[in-house]
Order: sequence, then structure tokens, then C-alpha cells
Amino acid sequence: MEERGHRKERVGVVTSNAMQKTVTVSVERVVPHPLYKKALKQTKKYKAHDEQSQCQVGDTVLIRETRPLSKTKRWRVVRVLKRAD
Repeated sequence: MEERGHRKERVGVVTSNAMQKTVTVSVERVVPHPLYKKALKQTKKYKAHDEQSQCQVGDTVLIRETRPLSKTKRWRVVRVLKRAD
């Protein structure tokens, strides 16, 4: 069987589930400052497709890059890693 291309995966926290079948996932990463090398946190938000509308605000989820599903949606929720308390 032919292997498909490698797709990017990110782990983030659901910040909004107000849309139908779509969640906003906030992904945080640590990058060094270009000159001073201090560790800085950078946050980026992704819109991800949630087919069963199972994600709640505060859930930690794994998202995977996919084909464009809408104007802003290019990610899909693979699974919920940790439920919000």
C-alpha cells in the first residue's frame, strides 16, 4: 500500500466550540528570542473540523493538517487527549 505524505500534527487546547462542527484550537510553542535567546511563548489559533462536535472548551486535542475544508479551516481533530475538568 502506498504511504501518503507526512502531515503536520499539533497539540493544543480548545478555546471555542461555538461553531457547528468547528473548534478553535490554541497551540502554544516555545521559541528562543533571535538575539537574547530567552525562551518566549508564542500562541497561534487554528480552526479545526470536529465531525461529532465532541470537543468542549478546555479540552486538550491532537489536530492534523488536511485539505482545505473551508476558507479558514485546514485542520481536523484526530482525538481528544485530555478532557476539561
